[in-house]
Order: sequence, then structure tokens, then C-alpha cells
Amino acid sequence: MTNETFYSFECKDIKGTNVPMEQFRGKAVLIVNVASKCGFTPQYKGLEEIYSKYKEKGFVVLGFPCNQFGGQEPGGPEDIQSFCSLTYGVDFPIFEKIEVNGANAHPLYQYLKKQATGILGTEAIKWNFTKFLIDREGKVVDRYAPSTTPADLTSEIEKLLP
Repeated sequence: MTNETFYSFECKDIKGTNVPMEQFRGKAVLIVNVASKCGFTPQYKGLEEIYSKYKEKGFVVLGFPCNQFGGQEPGGPEDIQSFCSLTYGVDFPIFEKIEVNGANAHPLYQYLKKQATGILGTEAIKWNFTKFLIDREGKVVDRYAPSTTPADLTSEIEKLLP
């Protein structure tokens, strides 16, 4: 048994700066593996809307670009950052491109997948825009399918805020 928690991890943001997840202690967090060329990409708009609506109450969205599903995130950091801001006005933190499945899956995603398994107990992420909701104490509350829109999560997010 390990004492790992969400706060144990550190990830590099889109500019390559180390970001300890500890800095999100006390916030409700939605972690999403994102992609610029996916059928679910318009969810960026909804993610930004819920981030804007709840950030003052202690909520944050963390976007993790991933190119493991149909090569739908082919760009480099500058391309991703530019696309997110110019196309969807994204203001929530975007991290460096990672892998979410397989031997090279980012340690944070290895942890998240164990905490909240998918359908029939599978750990594998099925597609872009899979979402993990984390409460203000760092506990993984649930995992949501790519088809679950950010707006669908409003009531779950509100339960976690003061």
C-alpha cells in the first residue's frame, strides 16, 4: 500500500514549468485529457465556462493534451497553447502533452485510473476528454466518459464547493 495522493504528483505545464499538484490543495479539480482535433474538442468551450463560473469558489480545470487517440493532438506546446487560447479562450491551466495509457502513462494518470476505474473495472482511458473529478481533500470522486459534457458535471462540482 502506498501513501500516494493527488497532492504527491508534479506535472509540467505547457511551458515546461514543474507544477506541484499540492498547489491545488483545498480546491475541487477536474482533470481532462484533451486534444485539438477530436470530435469532443468543442468541450473546451464548456470546460472554460465551468472554470470561469466556479474558479472564485475554489474550482480548477487541468487540461492534459494527449496524442494517443487517433493522433488528434499532433502539435507541439506552442501549437496547443495557441489553439486553446485563440479558438476557445482557454484560461485554465494546460499541461505538457502526456500519455495516459500504456507503459509510458504519466504517473498522475496511473494513479487516477486506479482510484476511479472505467466501465467493467477497466483502468484504460478510452478516448480524449475523459474526466476525473477530485474533491477539496484530494480524493478522486468519480470518472466521467468523454461524452459527459462539462455542463453535465455542474451539480457534481457544486456539491464540492463551499
